[in-house]
Amino acid sequence: MLVSVVAHRGSMSEAAANGSSPSPAPEAPVAELAQLALEEEAPKVTFSDQFKAFSKFGDTKSDGKLITLSQSDKWMKQAKVIDKKITTTDTGIHFKKFKALKISLTDYNKFLDDLAKTRKVELAEIKQKMAGCGAPGVAQVSAGKAAAAVDRLTDTSKYTGSHKERFDATGKGKGIAGRRNVVDGSGYVSGYQHKDTYDGAH
Repeated sequence: MLVSVVAHRGSMSEAAANGSSPSPAPEAPVAELAQLALEEEAPKVTFSDQFKAFSKFGDTKSDGKLITLSQSDKWMKQAKVIDKKITTTDTGIHFKKFKALKISLTDYNKFLDDLAKTRKVELAEIKQKMAGCGAPGVAQVSAGKAAAAVDRLTDTSKYTGSHKERFDATGKGKGIAGRRNVVDGSGYVSGYQHKDTYDGAH
């Protein structure tokens, strides 16, 4: 492409010297543009790459060649394949047909094919979702619900019984005084409100 650009510039300068208008530049072939676009894009993750990643998820000793039912279910849930049409019960039934705790990629393809036919779902659609669901990860907890629950459980004004005695009116903890009956050696009876107000003249 660089050669064609240089040649085009040369023809433009010749045309300018001759006084004629330059001819329009030839368009780059569509195949070359498509190839350049593919080179610029990030490499796509394949189904087999995802199989290897999820077969290692939660199992540090796994070599990525065999997958368990729980890892498969995790993968399908993350890819949103498990829904109203396909449930974990369905995956369990079809997985147990192989009579093994772990199955290879070849058997896993058979498992998906059997599952898709039984549940009347397109196999290509399942594989596309599973290939594009991203790296295995832990599901995020909704921050809104968690924050509301924490606020409710840490509101000291709603505490009752002995728990209420552990905090003052502002909600600040009393420390050890709120957990133990500390002996008051001042000589006053408990609950006396006029402590240290006695006038020495009396």
